Amino acid sequence: MTASQKTRTGGDILADQLALQGVDTVFCVPGESYLAVIDGLYNHANAIRMINTRHEGGASNMAEAYGKLTGKPGICMVTRGPGATNAAIGLHTAFQDSTPMILFVGQVARDALDREAFQEMDYRKVFGEMAKWVAQIDDARRIPEYISRAFHTALSGRPGPVVLALPEDMLTDDVVTADISRAAKAPSIAPATDDMADLEARLKAAKRPFMIVGGATWTQSAVLDIQAFAENWGIPTGASLRSQDCFDNRHPNYAGDVGIALNPKLAARIRESDLLLVVGPRLGEMTTQGYTLLGLPEPEQDFVHVHPGVGELGRVYLPDLAINARMPEFARAARALGADKSAEREERVKSAHADYLARIQPTEVPGPVNMGRIVAWLNETLPEDAIVTAGAGNYAVWAHRFFQHKMYRSQLAPTSGAMGYSVPAAISAKITEPGRTVVSFNGDGCFMMLGQELATAMQFNAAVIFLVVNNGMLGTIRMHQERHYPARTYATNLANPDFAALARAYGAFGETVRRTEDFESVFADAVSSGKAAVIEIIVDPDALTPDQTLTAARAQGEATQT
Repeated sequence: MTASQKTRTGGDILADQLALQGVDTVFCVPGESYLAVIDGLYNHANAIRMINTRHEGGASNMAEAYGKLTGKPGICMVTRGPGATNAAIGLHTAFQDSTPMILFVGQVARDALDREAFQEMDYRKVFGEMAKWVAQIDDARRIPEYISRAFHTALSGRPGPVVLALPEDMLTDDVVTADISRAAKAPSIAPATDDMADLEARLKAAKRPFMIVGGATWTQSAVLDIQAFAENWGIPTGASLRSQDCFDNRHPNYAGDVGIALNPKLAARIRESDLLLVVGPRLGEMTTQGYTLLGLPEPEQDFVHVHPGVGELGRVYLPDLAINARMPEFARAARALGADKSAEREERVKSAHADYLARIQPTEVPGPVNMGRIVAWLNETLPEDAIVTAGAGNYAVWAHRFFQHKMYRSQLAPTSGAMGYSVPAAISAKITEPGRTVVSFNGDGCFMMLGQELATAMQFNAAVIFLVVNNGMLGTIRMHQERHYPARTYATNLANPDFAALARAYGAFGETVRRTEDFESVFADAVSSGKAAVIEIIVDPDALTPDQTLTAARAQGEATQT
């Protein structure tokens, strides 16, 4: 046996392959089923950080947020059975949000398979509908092949998650195998020349074009290119659900977010457009207002859909022109088309942006705390490259409506609508980009789902500012309950801890805000603390949304039942 044929364990081979792929962070909850991989990663401790979280849901959400933020596959490792099922939430978010991610799951030994051994599961069946590819590595000599394929699959076309199961005994096998020589790279997908010529002709013929941007594969340079394209052709532009950082919200062509609680004026502009150009989004249920915003399956306007995943083109809506391309390649080609805008288009752009600016003015709400004013203050105060995270719930409406995203990537939020996302996503962002300010928006219900990851933030010096908007209930569900079953509220009230005291118990900064005017000084103290900080914001339960009180929601429900 020559030196080049030296045997290595499966765990060492896998760790070496992750290093070759350029992995710098692994989010995990350690387990005995993959101890050999942890031991292999010990050899790369200077290059690959292992962030051991307090719950597999935290680990998987952190990996998903890493994938969103960097465009590289986020890496998550969990043990078999309960560890794997706990991690499912981050995997599902990665699938719905088109985020590159790889979940490694420890598996029972090969000689125990198919006996329902301790914590045994068939991960092809468990994760088959929430991953691009699920496989099990049964031969340690093939680890380099599987790792290469996993990274290529996660990055190619419509990005998404991959799951690899790792039998425990396979990881301890001593074998000889050749390493893959280079890291995976997302293949370029450029629009066809004929398609761009077709698009240009449609743009010249249109009088009321509108563009919606969002989805995956964007870069800051692609955002700048698409903004220049919108300027050149006089196109008002909206952003799909939780993709607001795909277009500078201060840009004169920006018309607002096309998501939950859609501005009725913006909805009307989209319906009245004669050319709808959708660049990146899948056009899911939330962006299309329950598939009612456009004609289904054929939109009434001329419809152009650009998407990196060929399987998404024509999947729900029938496009007049389908362009299979990644966002950097398309945006660059679109910018090169030239310019042709009329006075009418320019007036529509100005009007749309004016409507958007009016929409982000804080409204009056019940109680001494106005979240609209707090978010507006943060919008004016935070650095332009600040990262804002949010999970799911009515509280998130305030962050999405009143905060202007100035650059890509500054927004981390799940289009999957998963609660509990904001805390781990923010920790991941701060670990990945320690020089940037990270602010995490949470509801009281959302925070409690994975709030224990505050311990992870303290352990790894992730100085995130966590805002907990406390109204003592699950606001979104209560809203729907009052609208459909007025005065019959059940199972939506919450008994909460003292969040500020809880934060201090972890060694973090903790303070409570009960009046809007107190927030500024408390936030300054939180930043000055230099460590993770929780600011609990007590809001009036009647302040349901920026536009509707809980009392009004109940009255609405009662009116529909009379």
